Amino acid sequence: MTRQTRIRSAETGARIRAAALRLFARDGYAAVSMRQIAGEVGLQVGALYNHVADKQSLLVVLMREHMEALLAALDAEALPEAPDAALEGFVRFHIRYHAARPDEVFIAYMELRNLGPENFAGIEALRRRYEDRLEDMLARGAEAGIFSVRDARVATMAVIAMLTGVTTWFRPEGRLSLDEVEAIYVEMARKAVGAH
Repeated sequence: MTRQTRIRSAETGARIRAAALRLFARDGYAAVSMRQIAGEVGLQVGALYNHVADKQSLLVVLMREHMEALLAALDAEALPEAPDAALEGFVRFHIRYHAARPDEVFIAYMELRNLGPENFAGIEALRRRYEDRLEDMLARGAEAGIFSVRDARVATMAVIAMLTGVTTWFRPEGRLSLDEVEAIYVEMARKAVGAH
């Protein structure tokens, strides 16, 4: 395969993933056919299979790319060590990152049900790595008497569910700026974990 062919193949693969992302987010994974994806990209269905094994593989790639990019961005965030400051940094990061990617977030959370067991386990392991960062903050904060949480794992899931919900209603042209939304959610997250 020549360098030019590899470049064209990579570009086509990126276009396929972008089309699948749009269609899955708009119509739901179950309602989208490979024929629709091929049509969006301007390919024959048979040619699509030169770039992706099947629809499930495409969904897994989209979810994995989202989770790996999320983890890399969180690693680059350099959150403070103190649990209360780390919680604020995490809340602001989560909202800012996710608000900019509503389609990816919708697919990563709502389409888990469509993964086979092995694929689910792989994506869930990536999600768990992300959740573990917040759980560690909450557990350290509870141990230090800064937070009042009976179960750090349950509190983690509650806080993440609350934060992720922002993507369903936030609009940049809306009544509140993203900074204002972040500040409100920092306050709510602090209350949710009984911050002193």
